[in-house]
Amino acid sequence: MSYIFGPVPSRRLGFSLGVDLVPFKVCSLDCVYCQLGKTTRKTVARKEYVPSAKILSELKKVLTGSKIIDYITLSGSGEPTLNSMTGEIIREIKKMTLIPVAVLTNATLLTNDILRKELLPADLVVPSLDGATQDAFERVNRPCASLKIGEIIKGIIDFKKIYKGKMWLEIMLVKDINESEDELNALKSAVERIKPDKIQLNTPVRPPCELWVKTLSASKLIKIKKFFGNKCEIIADFNRKGHKAYLKDVEEEILTLLSRRPVTCKDVSSSLGLHINEVIKYVDELERQKKISLKIYQGKRYFQK
Repeated sequence: MSYIFGPVPSRRLGFSLGVDLVPFKVCSLDCVYCQLGKTTRKTVARKEYVPSAKILSELKKVLTGSKIIDYITLSGSGEPTLNSMTGEIIREIKKMTLIPVAVLTNATLLTNDILRKELLPADLVVPSLDGATQDAFERVNRPCASLKIGEIIKGIIDFKKIYKGKMWLEIMLVKDINESEDELNALKSAVERIKPDKIQLNTPVRPPCELWVKTLSASKLIKIKKFFGNKCEIIADFNRKGHKAYLKDVEEEILTLLSRRPVTCKDVSSSLGLHINEVIKYVDELERQKKISLKIYQGKRYFQK
């Protein structure tokens, strides 16, 4: 599969079948915390980066199996809404299955009226908003020069007004950048205007693309959660009992690979033919189980047994 990966365990969505709509690291942002590395092609231009017919053909094959899938998630290795066929892909998926469709987006293109209408058939849309001031937006997300956070917030508000599905707003907090009192007050003001169904607080838990990025403590997250009110939650670790989204033989293959030498997620992806997003989920689980450990060498992240 070139465009479909998983299902993988998601802290928010249970077992999520990922659908990749753009080539690796084609995005409108270059977030300092991104677990996939730096953006290689930063753009706001929408086009059919990946053929929709091929995506839908692969998805149809996967759906004929018996895998446990809680959500079909448009996300992947870049900003999915950059694909100009996003709307058609959602509509076609809805014809194939009753499994709900989620869209994870950085929200930068919600300023586009056409895109806002394209996303209406989705069951869940999760836009991100890491800063409500231009300064925080630029420091955390390193956007394309044309992007202005005020316009993006208005785009999210306009979308919420017409959208009938669920909207969860994700806020990624990076220590010493976007968690000051002034920045949090600006974010809360924006959230009150957006009126999402949930606010989900996050902090980088996987190795970020910039090694200087620092996470918030659990106590600080709890304090900020109270600040945002009852709709706010801290995204908890995935711990659904009774099922396992990843295959034991794949886990063993990764461990065998790591027993030879330290490798990066990209190395594992190339060696085993797995989508890099899926590799990250496996590696995250193996690290949680303390079966592997992280080592940083010359600015690169290596995992070793």
